[in-house]
Amino acid sequence: MEDENVKMPMEYSDICPIADKDFHNEMTILVQEPMFQQIVGVLLPDYKYSQLKHVLLSLNSKREFQLKIMAPFLEGLFAKTGTSLSTSGLDLLDRENPYMFITNHRDIVLDSAQLGYTLIKEGLDSCEIAIGNNLLIYDWITKLVRLNKSFIVKRNLGRIQTMAAAIQLSGYMHFAITQKHASIWIAQREGRCKDSNDRTQESLIKMLAYGRRDVSFIESLKELNIAPIAISYEYDPNDYLKAKEFLMKSKNPNWRKSPQDDLISMKTGIMGHKGQVHYSFTPCINEELDKIPDDLDRFLTVDRVCAIIDRAIHENYKIFKTNYIAHDILFDDHRFEDKYTPEEREAFTKYLSSQIDKTDIKLSEFDRFYMYNKMLQMYSNPLTNQLEALK
Repeated sequence: MEDENVKMPMEYSDICPIADKDFHNEMTILVQEPMFQQIVGVLLPDYKYSQLKHVLLSLNSKREFQLKIMAPFLEGLFAKTGTSLSTSGLDLLDRENPYMFITNHRDIVLDSAQLGYTLIKEGLDSCEIAIGNNLLIYDWITKLVRLNKSFIVKRNLGRIQTMAAAIQLSGYMHFAITQKHASIWIAQREGRCKDSNDRTQESLIKMLAYGRRDVSFIESLKELNIAPIAISYEYDPNDYLKAKEFLMKSKNPNWRKSPQDDLISMKTGIMGHKGQVHYSFTPCINEELDKIPDDLDRFLTVDRVCAIIDRAIHENYKIFKTNYIAHDILFDDHRFEDKYTPEEREAFTKYLSSQIDKTDIKLSEFDRFYMYNKMLQMYSNPLTNQLEALK
C-alpha cells in the first residue's frame, strides 16, 4: 500500500502530487475559482455547485476525492457516453508491489482516469499520473490535477533546463515507487499517438534511468517494475480532430495547436462516444530485461527495451469491429469480412463521414478524402501492429 507519510524531498516539491496534509487548504482555494465552477457546470450539469462545493470541502485526502468524486463521475460518464470499460490480465500483477504502468495514449484525460478507477474498483491503490505542463494552461488546472494524484512533466524548456527537468522527473518516479510504494502511470511517448501506430519513445526510456545513475541502466529500469498496458477504444471521439491536425500540418508544417485546441480535445474526449474501452494488463518486464546482454551497446539496449514494451502492447490490443472494417477498407481487402456484417461496414463509413462533418473549417473534397484516409489508418493500425507482433 502507498505510504503517504514518507517525507517528500524538497527537490520534488514543485512537481509532486499535493500531500494529504495540505489537501483541504488547497481544495478551499480551488472551489473559489470561477473557471473551475464553469467547467464543473459543463461536466456535471445535474448537480448544484453549492452542493458539490460542500462535498469537496468535506474531503481530506486524494483517495477520498477519487472515491467520492472521480469514481461516481466516471461511472455516470460511462452510462451517458455508451461506454463499457473492461479489463484483462489484472491477475498478472502482484498486489503488494508498486508498478510503473506504461501505456499507449488515446485520450488526454480518460486514459489515466479510467486506469485509476479500475485499480480502485479492484481494491488497489490508484496510480499517480504523469501530466505535461503544456496542458496546465491555468493555475487552477495545475492545482486540480495535483489534488488528483498527478505529478508534473516539465516541457518546452531550453536544453540545459530540459536535462535538469528530466533528472528531477526520473528521480521523483524512482522515489515514488521505492519509497512511497506508489504505482505511477506514464504514456509510452510524449503526447498522444495521433495515428494509433503506437511506438515507445527512446528518449522516455533513457530518461527513466536518470533517477538511479549509481547502478546499471537495466538495474535502474528494473527498480521501476515496468508493466505495459494496452489501451483499446472502439471509437475515438477525437478521431476527426486528430485527422484535422494531420491535415493542417500537411498544409503548413509549422502549424501548432493552441491551448484552446487542447481544451476542446479534453472536452470532446470526455463527453464523446467511445463505445467499448478495454485495458489489457501485462506482466512486469523485469524478466525480459534480465535477458538483455550486459555488454550490449547502450543504443541497442534502449532499442531492445522499447521493443519489449511495444510487443507487450501490440500483442494485447483488444481488436474491435471498427479495427477490422478500417483495415479491410484501407487495404481494399476482404480478409476480415467474417468479423462484421455489410450493414456494420456501411454504418462505420457513415460514422467516419459524420465525424468529418464536425470539422470547424471549410473542407475541399480532397481535404475530406485526406481526413477519411487518416481516420482509417487510426482504426486499422492497432490490428496491423498486432498481426505483425503475433507472427
